[in-house]
Amino acid sequence: MDIQVWADVVCPWCYIGKKRLEVALAQFPGEVTVTFRAYQLDPSPVPAPVRTKDALAAKFGGRERAEQMFTHVTSIAVGDGLRLNYDRSIAANTFDAHRLIAWAAGQGRQAEMLDALQRAHFTEGIDIGSHPALAAVAGLDEQLRIQDRAAQAMKTLRHQRGALSLDTIETRAVFDGDVIADLRPDQKNRARELIEDFMIGANGVTARYLEGKRLPSLRRVLRSPERWERIMELAAGLGETLPATPSCQALEGFLAARHTADPVHFPDLSLAVVKLLGKGEYVVERPGQSAEGHFGLAVRDYAHSTAPNRRFPDLITHRLLKAAMANRAVPYELDELDVLARHCTTQEDNATKVERQVHKSAAALLLSSRIGQRFDAIVTGASPKGTWVRIFHPAVEGKVVRGAEGLDVGDRVEVQLLDTNVERGYIDFARA
Repeated sequence: MDIQVWADVVCPWCYIGKKRLEVALAQFPGEVTVTFRAYQLDPSPVPAPVRTKDALAAKFGGRERAEQMFTHVTSIAVGDGLRLNYDRSIAANTFDAHRLIAWAAGQGRQAEMLDALQRAHFTEGIDIGSHPALAAVAGLDEQLRIQDRAAQAMKTLRHQRGALSLDTIETRAVFDGDVIADLRPDQKNRARELIEDFMIGANGVTARYLEGKRLPSLRRVLRSPERWERIMELAAGLGETLPATPSCQALEGFLAARHTADPVHFPDLSLAVVKLLGKGEYVVERPGQSAEGHFGLAVRDYAHSTAPNRRFPDLITHRLLKAAMANRAVPYELDELDVLARHCTTQEDNATKVERQVHKSAAALLLSSRIGQRFDAIVTGASPKGTWVRIFHPAVEGKVVRGAEGLDVGDRVEVQLLDTNVERGYIDFARA
């Protein structure tokens, strides 16, 4: 029997109902699976900690009415062996608590996590809308440490095999009211890296599972860089030597050494290398054949699979996985997969262009009052179509429309801002 329960952590009747369900199931001879689904009594934000008594008194028309409700539900809870301490209970938005319960479900501990959070709210007076409080829930700290150790071990192994240590700067717009005030770099943290490490691991396992079933798969590949000679020149300019043949292990050794020697300017080197590596693409690996692999991650087997809710290649992979696990024929012909691979690559490039356009328009708006100023910059693109640079403060990219002769990716240069066009996202520089 499968039972689905919609419950909120701060709902006393949910707490009581869960307890009664546990008692009933203990006497039931059959096999039962219970899954708890997220539900919020009140999705409104709680900007500052406030006692549940005060919050419900305001909501239900006075303290006397609220006290009657507390007395009634508390007396019923006592009969089920539960203690509701509304003198300590703190009102909370439970969105993040439900995320924690969903995470615990993946560990096979959903009911235990829900019970711990309900006790924290109703008995211990803990603000379960607070991130530090949620992190202190019993068992979470050790689970995260175990996951972090596993993620770090996987990352170390990848880098030993040649996965590239790159640190590029990504910015987000900061507004002062309706006016853009800055483009501030996003800061990396251990939590993001942990998620990335497990995603990379899951993508590799997925690709190898489909290969083991002798089924086709949609691989994400990054081919050996066509501009390896320019990467060699950048290394030589910093006193390092790279082999004539592209090698992810050699490049990773160079990058790791530069990160240690000059961490301040390492993001600039990373950006130059990223531009020279080229773009990834989707290709079909047929049974018995071997795709090229992902140069940047130093892996042969890589299939996007962790975001089927927002990325179509992942959805295709999930459909292939379902067929594999059910021992059914795959839902695509090989020619169809080839067409889809090309389509997904094209659409990803289009999405990247739109995202870049939005960032460029924001940057043009930010710089529109700084025409004529000079900036230190690094060359990020050089082709027959033009030469592009990224200035450092703020981290903004634009085109060199005058004096670009002889510049190549990775060169340092001083530029002067000539013009901006917010609507088209144009930022024009001249070599100073």
